[in-house]
Amino acid sequence: MTKPAKLMVGNWKMHGDLSANAALVAELLAATAQRQCRAALCVPSVYLAQMQTLLSGSSIGLGAQDVSAHASGAYTGEVSAEMLRDFAVRYCIVGHSERRQYHAETDAVVASKAQRALAAGITPIVCVGESLQEREAGQTEAVVKRQLAAVIQANGHCISEIVVAYEPVWAIGTGLTASPQQAQQVHAVLRTQLQAATAHADRVAILYGGSMNAANAQDLLAQPDVDGGLIGGASLKAVDFLPMLRAAAR
Repeated sequence: MTKPAKLMVGNWKMHGDLSANAALVAELLAATAQRQCRAALCVPSVYLAQMQTLLSGSSIGLGAQDVSAHASGAYTGEVSAEMLRDFAVRYCIVGHSERRQYHAETDAVVASKAQRALAAGITPIVCVGESLQEREAGQTEAVVKRQLAAVIQANGHCISEIVVAYEPVWAIGTGLTASPQQAQQVHAVLRTQLQAATAHADRVAILYGGSMNAANAQDLLAQPDVDGGLIGGASLKAVDFLPMLRAAAR
């Protein structure tokens, strides 16, 4: 089976404004007409309506940065998967390390969020990753397998419909990056775990997230189990993001 084209996802985090968003998308669309990789932008929820319009008819998918674990109800400030679907959202990040750290999201909550997204026809981008302390203690494999196992247990019947993003916490926004060999080692562990859960594990894109940039993207993307990238700050400027899209299209 031929593996799908690589997937490059920009995570804008809490950045953006109406004029800057429009300018960035215009640059990306002008330069990516012949791109051979898949691409998506995960934007703050307040910009979903604008981005739905800007990306309509393009090859760049629209993504959200979070989703509620609840279907509806008295959950002030929450956004449901059904609401995201109203804006033609195709992807949604769940379990990002910042959500786990600053909002105390547990593996069970992340699994529920993935379940809500899948039920609405949205592809969850399930983030897993270890802290520096956990890596130094030799716990990397145990941590990422535990985090992914919770999602597999809750969504086993459709686990081949997710995307996984390995984001070593120690390499997010720090300028540090896992070496291509370190990334491949963890991605191979995750691939084996998925293969035990589904006969369609090769459909699941496993992205690397953690200070991927134009300088290191090609080497990271050359690894056999690195199927794309979850890009933070470098996705906010076309001059930084476009070289990575070109690297993924090779």
